[in-house]
Amino acid sequence: MLLAAGSLAGSMLYRRRAARRRERVDLYAEDGSMASIAEGTAEADGLLPLARALLSPGSLPPPAPAGAPAAAGD
Repeated sequence: MLLAAGSLAGSMLYRRRAARRRERVDLYAEDGSMASIAEGTAEADGLLPLARALLSPGSLPPPAPAGAPAAAGD
């Protein structure tokens, strides 16, 4: 009985960790709704490379020093 409970707990933990590793795109709308698109869909396959590029180190300019005037368009 103890072996079965341990196996069940291990299986659940493994599934949780595997599901957590999958990438997805979460889209938030102005009305407060949210759509989550899982990796492997055509929509996510188009958006995930863009998101990775935006989040990669060096993709954003460094922040302006405190007290510096805002750049045009800010």
